[in-house]
Amino acid sequence: MRAMAKYTLPDLRYDYGALEPHISGKIMQLHHDKHHAAYVAGANKAVEGLEEARAKNDFTRIAALEKQLGFHLSGHVMHSLFWQNLAPQKGGEPTGELATQITTDFGSFAGFKAQFTNAAMTIMGSGWAALTWDPVTKRLLTTQIHDHQSENTMGTVPLMVLDAWEHAFYLQYLNDKAKFFEAAWNLWNWDDIAPRFAQAKKLDLGLIKAADSQ
Repeated sequence: MRAMAKYTLPDLRYDYGALEPHISGKIMQLHHDKHHAAYVAGANKAVEGLEEARAKNDFTRIAALEKQLGFHLSGHVMHSLFWQNLAPQKGGEPTGELATQITTDFGSFAGFKAQFTNAAMTIMGSGWAALTWDPVTKRLLTTQIHDHQSENTMGTVPLMVLDAWEHAFYLQYLNDKAKFFEAAWNLWNWDDIAPRFAQAKKLDLGLIKAADSQ
């Protein structure tokens, strides 16, 4: 049996300081090189533990290992998505099918912005706000993801995520996280988010009568 592939820390597509003044270069360096790297290492360590458990046929630590993998791998995925969702000199509003869907599901872009920002603002503890695609009802939703994985809606696809952990903003914004969340609207890379939306729309969970259209 071959060993599982290793998770790797992705390179940023821009310099650490490219998102300034909205996100400082120091935060980006610490966030990517230290925090994200730690999740990658944690995910690999959990996989190694599972491989060892299989080899020894000893699954006494399976619950702890699966919990570690869920936390660290989700942290790796969420951060990888976050870096690509952001880009220098972006922001504004999306166009095309994504813009139309946002208006359909949230009433307006302003309505979406308010709901998404408040999803981040009202997380109790550490977590993320996310714009997701629900393939059951074929609509966009916002969701709160506690830590990196808890209380996520199964089956939905994350398109756009906002890190609400303190390490994402505290060095620059201190306890005024609202300013950080507002600053992020100057950086959303709709050229990354819109293709994710187009791809997610193709997903079919194969559920029979999971939702009725009104």
